[in-house]
Amino acid sequence: MPVPTPAIDISCDGHIHTRLCHHASGEMEDYVRSAIAKGLRKIFFLEHMEDGVNYTEVTWLNEDDFDAYFAEGQRLQRIYHDRIDIGLGVEVGYNPEHVDQLRDRLARRPWDRIGLSFHYARLSANEPHLNLLSRRSENISRAREFGAETLLSRYLDTLIEAVTRLPADVLCHLDAALRYLPELTWTPDHLEQIDILLSLVKGNRLRLEINTSGLPIRGEPFPSSLILRKAINLGIPLVAGSDAHRPEDVGRHFDGIKDHLGKAVSL
Repeated sequence: MPVPTPAIDISCDGHIHTRLCHHASGEMEDYVRSAIAKGLRKIFFLEHMEDGVNYTEVTWLNEDDFDAYFAEGQRLQRIYHDRIDIGLGVEVGYNPEHVDQLRDRLARRPWDRIGLSFHYARLSANEPHLNLLSRRSENISRAREFGAETLLSRYLDTLIEAVTRLPADVLCHLDAALRYLPELTWTPDHLEQIDILLSLVKGNRLRLEINTSGLPIRGEPFPSSLILRKAINLGIPLVAGSDAHRPEDVGRHFDGIKDHLGKAVSL
């Protein structure tokens, strides 16, 4: 029997960043106006939270930043309430060494959505964390020196741990790690880890994000059609996210999501 194409709401962009994360541009209101201009009915800001990360630059919000984020977000909710729904969420980056701290910080605020990801891996005690999603040459070189396949296995094992240890609503950009290593291939062991991870996503009632930021990088969203097919077979609910870091990127490539789903169900 053919697998039906699952429903997904492409009138909602569930993954938006702003200048507050220190590596995006534009004010929160710029993103709201862009979403309205594109006919979206709802957006979720999903700003970065990290804890215990030693890196060469700050790419996340501190608690003062989150205070400002909520103040401005609530102001925008009041102003635009009759034009668009605005959710104030967080993309929490898992750190196995700072689970209690992350839980405490998450418990302090009334998030409309918690997205879960894993960006920074500690390779040794004496070096900065490795940014797994970075295009910078120093990060790519370190990943290759460590061993990309081994690092990908660690990434997946860490996500398997993360979905059982932190509260979350959505698993973000599942296979985006090491996205700038085009030679990296998925082994049977990696696919077995994916099966375990998706089973836990299903069991913990998380949704899986179709993140359209993958299209300019590799020609298809995150996750791949193969992984998406596995998620569809399990009945995992899907949500759309642009991962916008510029106002003009809100809702980008959403018109191609249904084609991506069609490709996945046809595998």
